[in-house]
Amino acid sequence: MPAKTSDPWHLASLDELLALGRAMEQEAIEGYLALGLRMTEMGHPELAAVFDALVAEEQGHLSKVNEWEKALGCKTLAVSAYPPEHLFDDEGAGKVAPEMLSAYRAFSIAVRNEERAFVFWSYVSAHAGSDDVRDAAERMAREELGHVATLRRERRLAFHRERDQTLTVDKGDLPMLEQILSGQLRSLTELSRTDGGDDLLALSKEAELRSKSMREFPLLTTPRPGKATRKAVESALPLCEFLADCYLDIGDRAADEKDAGRAREFASQVIHCLRALRGRQL
Repeated sequence: MPAKTSDPWHLASLDELLALGRAMEQEAIEGYLALGLRMTEMGHPELAAVFDALVAEEQGHLSKVNEWEKALGCKTLAVSAYPPEHLFDDEGAGKVAPEMLSAYRAFSIAVRNEERAFVFWSYVSAHAGSDDVRDAAERMAREELGHVATLRRERRLAFHRERDQTLTVDKGDLPMLEQILSGQLRSLTELSRTDGGDDLLALSKEAELRSKSMREFPLLTTPRPGKATRKAVESALPLCEFLADCYLDIGDRAADEKDAGRAREFASQVIHCLRALRGRQL
């Protein structure tokens, strides 16, 4: 959603407010449609179904905005006029390996988008220049708050369903995961029929060196991404995604500068590995 910290959004009329509301719902629909299509193409129908359900939810919100426009006699303004910023954030879900996604994460993305929308409409209401805009913005905020409550319930249910499908990962497990990654990269080297096998072998050796380094000199900080799906350690691409998250988190939070520097260096290496794997679509 638009981020405004100093200058409030000046919506002069109900026409503008409802046009912006319609744009927000439409972009959310398009975002979830794209994610659902990607999950289908990648062979994850269970996640595609989650995003399809979110599309249906947002389409219901859009219908309600259209009903308000008709009931209030507002002009339907061009959606493209509002606003220049993106309104929907998929938080990288359109790029990460599907194995790193889950129904819980999908609902978490939706919850955060709805919470941003609620805060935005509350902000618009507080800075409204007329009573009709203020009242309509408050109504939009109440709607978004209801969506937040619904999606939070769905997220809790997804968490309990998926709890047995996750494994806890802390800093002591990172050397083991790097060793697994090294083996996966070696296997891909043997299976590769294209040029670049030497690159994969070099990446495998890098992973082995990171593992050895952490066994001899453990990182002091526990990564915040403490859980991974079991599928996330079954192939190289999602495992790289998870390790990159861990190292970046440690690099940001480590109190010891040497610890932070090592984590950032590991993150840099893993990101190079990610780029190589994505380039080969492995």
